[in-house]
Amino acid sequence: MAAGTHFSGSYWSAIDAMRRNWGWYMALGIGLILIGAIAVAHAALATFASVMVFGWLFIIGGVLEAVHAGWRRQWSGFFIEMVVGILYAVAGFMLVTNPAAGALLLTFLIAWFLMLGGIFRIVASMTTRYHNWGWLLLNGVIGVLLGLMIWRQWPFSGLWVIGLFVGIDMIFNGWSLVMLGWLAREEGQPAY
Repeated sequence: MAAGTHFSGSYWSAIDAMRRNWGWYMALGIGLILIGAIAVAHAALATFASVMVFGWLFIIGGVLEAVHAGWRRQWSGFFIEMVVGILYAVAGFMLVTNPAAGALLLTFLIAWFLMLGGIFRIVASMTTRYHNWGWLLLNGVIGVLLGLMIWRQWPFSGLWVIGLFVGIDMIFNGWSLVMLGWLAREEGQPAY
């Protein structure tokens, strides 16, 4: 079987599976929209929950990395991997034991990331001037403005920004799944 034929077959089988399961896409999308709306409405609670999840992920990842390093003691990167694993676990422990301080720090980093990323996009759009460069410029300006808004309200913004961002992301992800399900449903309808 030719490579193109196999791709084409798997592509159409995936489309066919989407048509059959369009309701699940819509249900998942609606669920994400509802959870995202709750996260936006209770942004402080969602922020603390997110910080706790990040903390536990750091702890688990750090322990796994340290265990892996222990199994590979003969490896030349043993020491670095062990130190990184320990640092991950310690950072996770600090987030879990003090989620408010963790939220403040993460929010501060998000603000600076948005501002610096926005400045980079603005400079890149002004120096390259490729087709539709204005969208990159707009993206940069919005990034800088969001970063400044968060930074100017910091440390208060540390209590709600992460939860708000997670909620908004869930809402948009949910809408994209609803639209995907709707499209799959419409594509599966017989033509009259």
